[in-house]
Amino acid sequence: MKKIIALALCFIMSSFVLAGCSGESEPFEKKSFTPDTQVNGINLDVRDREIEVTLSDDEQVHIQYSENSKEYYEISVSDGNVLTMVNASNKEWTDYIGGKPSAEDRKIVLQVPTALLDTVTLSTTNEDVSLPVFAVTESIDISTSGGNITFESLDVGNTLTLTAKNGDISGTVVGSYDDFAIQSEIKKGDSNLPENKDGGEKTLKVSGNNGDVNIEFVAE
Repeated sequence: MKKIIALALCFIMSSFVLAGCSGESEPFEKKSFTPDTQVNGINLDVRDREIEVTLSDDEQVHIQYSENSKEYYEISVSDGNVLTMVNASNKEWTDYIGGKPSAEDRKIVLQVPTALLDTVTLSTTNEDVSLPVFAVTESIDISTSGGNITFESLDVGNTLTLTAKNGDISGTVVGSYDDFAIQSEIKKGDSNLPENKDGGEKTLKVSGNNGDVNIEFVAE
């Protein structure tokens, strides 16, 4: 009987301790980053973050985000002038108890020039990726797991790659249907694209699982 009472007391005390841990969350601080040199490529590889791409007012690249000492980012510019941003974490197991950060704290706003970049690569999970009208000289590669990809009049020099799991892909691509060779693999969803289409100077690669695909081609 004493052993049962002792176990019950331990359980109750543990519950209070865990409840206290889950209630103590360090606030997030809003920050921004602007590279001190002209970049020709961007690579954002994050988790559980919404990525919203907007056009820059000054034709420079800017990133607006929120972080604290537990959840933050590593941002760097390579010798090849590619800006990279990735998740970093300093969490202990107790930090995973309780709710996740607010939607505002889980949002990254990437401001880009209209047509000065060679490549853009964006990857996230459990959130959406949205892009405005803009162009790159080479390629755009967008992927998300557990979110939607939406875009408007993307203009690529050679390759557009879109990958979504448990989410939809929808938007418009600059150029005609005949401009693109198409490779499309869709599982558990509807698509307006053919599985394979040869020809075209550019390439459109689309992969979807448990989501719909609707991509239209528009004139420049």
